[in-house]
Amino acid sequence: MSKVCQITGRKVVTGHQVSHSNIKTKRTFAPNLQDRKYFLVEEKKWVNLRVSTAGMRTINKIGLAEALKRARAKGFLTA
Repeated sequence: MSKVCQITGRKVVTGHQVSHSNIKTKRTFAPNLQDRKYFLVEEKKWVNLRVSTAGMRTINKIGLAEALKRARAKGFLTA
């Protein structure tokens, strides 16, 4: 399962872990993804999404239908 939010498109990024002695080693920063089930009222069905916490806030602010429409337009959500 990929580590990509289906609403915001957030994904894993890489960077450095910096020690006290300033030694840099490569590491990854993963988004805070949650598996959630939402009820889509317009279609009267449940939708399973893998969303980041920022994606959950987006759904709360603009609504599930609008969030899904924007995600499909940007290519984050297929099907």
